[in-house]
Amino acid sequence: MTPHEVNVGTAIRPWVMESVDPARMRTMAAILRDPYPVHWDRDANAAIGFGGRVINQGPLNLSYIVNMLHAFAGEGSVRRLTVSFGPPVLDGDRVVACGDVTAIDHVDGERRATCAVRLERDGRVVVSGTAVVALPGAI
Repeated sequence: MTPHEVNVGTAIRPWVMESVDPARMRTMAAILRDPYPVHWDRDANAAIGFGGRVINQGPLNLSYIVNMLHAFAGEGSVRRLTVSFGPPVLDGDRVVACGDVTAIDHVDGERRATCAVRLERDGRVVVSGTAVVALPGAI
């Protein structure tokens, strides 16, 4: 699809994470200096009703949406991204980032697409929001 084929209503090709990796969560917790045990301590999560599965960090969930946007419009294309987080994503979950173009504008010499974006697990939205991306090519 070329930038000029992107219009209001265009569906963004989904980006899939087949299985959320608990090792990446533990690494992210270390990078973020996140002491919250729900991201790495299975026993703590069993005690609060998550069956011993760890909870993915919000930034990792957000990164799946960014990966989808980069595949759609190119690296460095994201101009704004605002989301709300819903139910947690757990290790082993399959998640799908998807979205649709809701508006096309021209700003600062760029053709930009405003997109409704979401991250789904088993068809249920777990992250939702709005993104603005610069579409590649001349206007």
